[in-house]
Amino acid sequence: MRWITRIIIDALCKRTYKRRGLTEMRARKRQPAHPGRILKNHHLDPLSMKIAELANVLGVSRKTVSKLANERGSITPDMALRLSRAFGTSPDLWMNLQKNYDLWQASTHSGDWKRVQPIKLSGPMHDSA
Repeated sequence: MRWITRIIIDALCKRTYKRRGLTEMRARKRQPAHPGRILKNHHLDPLSMKIAELANVLGVSRKTVSKLANERGSITPDMALRLSRAFGTSPDLWMNLQKNYDLWQASTHSGDWKRVQPIKLSGPMHDSA
């Protein structure tokens, strides 16, 4: 029954977001955690692992891991693969964390995208009958 409830809630939310003009992105009030914060708080700290140790395991420079852990770097697909292999997670986890963080940053710190007007499509493929 829980999945049915989730579907109903999602449908109601989509309707609300569409009315507000937010069809592509859910309105988020809180900033999502940076992937580096997740790395540090959920992996490095509990394991008492130093940045240099993780860098050695991942086969990257200490500076690369330091930038990430201190929230000054971004997760690349290559890094997502390395982290997923090292910690037994999926690469999608790391990429989604980065995507959510980046989208939130772009949507809250830049208003330029709000000036873009939707393209009105017409024709047999796009007309609703």
